[in-house]
Amino acid sequence: MRRQAGVVLPLFSIRTRRDWGIGQITDLPVCAAWIARAGHRLIQVLPAFELSAGETSPYGALTAFGLDAIYVDVDAVEDLDASSIDQALGEAGKRARDAARAAERVDYASVRALKTNLLRVAFDRFHEREWSRTTPRAKALATFMQDERSWLDDLALYSALRESHDGWGWSTWPAAERDRAPPALDRARAVDGRRVLEVAYVQWTLQGQWERARAQMRAIGVELMGDVPFVVGIESADVWSHASQFQMQLSLGAPPDEFSADGQDWGLPPYDWTAMDTDDLAWIRDRSRRAARLYDRFRLDHIVGYYRQWVRGKEARQRGHFDPDKDEAQKARGLRVLRAMLDEVAKDTGGADGPRAIAEDLGVIPPFVRESLRQLEMPGYRVLPWEKDGPRFRDPRGFPTASVASWSTHDTAPIDAWWDEFSDRDRAALAERAGVQPEDDADRRSLLLLADLYRASSDLALVLVQELLGIRDRINTPGTVGEHNWTFRLPRPIEDLEADDRLRVRFEAIRHRVEGAGR
Repeated sequence: MRRQAGVVLPLFSIRTRRDWGIGQITDLPVCAAWIARAGHRLIQVLPAFELSAGETSPYGALTAFGLDAIYVDVDAVEDLDASSIDQALGEAGKRARDAARAAERVDYASVRALKTNLLRVAFDRFHEREWSRTTPRAKALATFMQDERSWLDDLALYSALRESHDGWGWSTWPAAERDRAPPALDRARAVDGRRVLEVAYVQWTLQGQWERARAQMRAIGVELMGDVPFVVGIESADVWSHASQFQMQLSLGAPPDEFSADGQDWGLPPYDWTAMDTDDLAWIRDRSRRAARLYDRFRLDHIVGYYRQWVRGKEARQRGHFDPDKDEAQKARGLRVLRAMLDEVAKDTGGADGPRAIAEDLGVIPPFVRESLRQLEMPGYRVLPWEKDGPRFRDPRGFPTASVASWSTHDTAPIDAWWDEFSDRDRAALAERAGVQPEDDADRRSLLLLADLYRASSDLALVLVQELLGIRDRINTPGTVGEHNWTFRLPRPIEDLEADDRLRVRFEAIRHRVEGAGR
């Protein structure tokens, strides 16, 4: 694997002059060309799967397979043109679009409403002009539906039923639909058949834009890295369609620690590994295959969960426990699941030069987990502020080559803000290593700290886009709820950032340091 530098940039955060208030799939090549000017050859996005209305966290999706239509570029949808878009928007819609475009934060509700309306218009035109006449495009959609039926059939039916129940989750539906009684599902397919087809059409449209964007990124020489959450929400299409493979009577969380005496309860359904073993982890394999098709490489969130899950009953204050409960069983479980995932990834040739699955192994991780990750040749993370031997920071030049080095994650502040939170002793130690002098201003200091990261022995060095720009905004602050989370946008459109003389000089300085580190 060649040494690379990459940028963590959520798709929702990308900003261009033509977006509708949120990053769009078609913006990815524009972003790739932009970060390549700073010597970076990889973009890592956060999960891009469909969220339910009102949700903003990309880790609470309705599906582990279907892309979120909020990322569609409606101006690039073949079944829409400028006239039909203007007519569908009206003056009020145009004002809402312009306001979303100018907003400093993502307004999910406004953007979703605008794009949902436009996609319905697009589908109606497609149904009339293409589907009803069995045109080549209609046949292409039918082929897509056949190829993706392992997840698309359930997602489309789930979405149609959820809409018929005013957006309420499956656990509130009448028993026959909730429990997937065949007559009830057949009736739903007949009654809601047009809506089922519309969901498939939207996913086909998104997939087409995604594949074209990927091809353009490859031509630029920039890889796309994704993020696969550990599990899905309980009201998701996947739990509805595979309920027997989840421990519905239990809730997933984290064990007690110095920050939480009772541990954490995430309200997510744990996997039932015994049930999943009966079909050789088919759902897990399908999910890995989907990720391999969407991304050049991807991060597996909460890797320790594949070895052991912290679960508890849903009644108040029930004690939790690990599942499995013994180290040897945990190691065996993790190896079995991850090998199945890697087997599916290996079947897809992809375009990555090196390991395609990366383990998010941060937090409290038993030693046997990292031992088995080395056995699987799966890189883990090395976040510099957390890499210590007692009071001393580890030198990143001693990190394993099969690892990902970073100053920060999407759940922490960028290094420019984090610097102020270090103790005087830690700041002095890092300053000595990176060559930071007391008289250095914030801009020069951040460049020196980035250079320290790029010198790491890790094959991949990842920076937050905020660190590339030298700003302090956060993407998410764990343990808090509010509009400050998951709504970060670039401070200006990429076209304006490219024209900024100060940033051009900064990007050139960063590129020089990246290349000087052999990346």
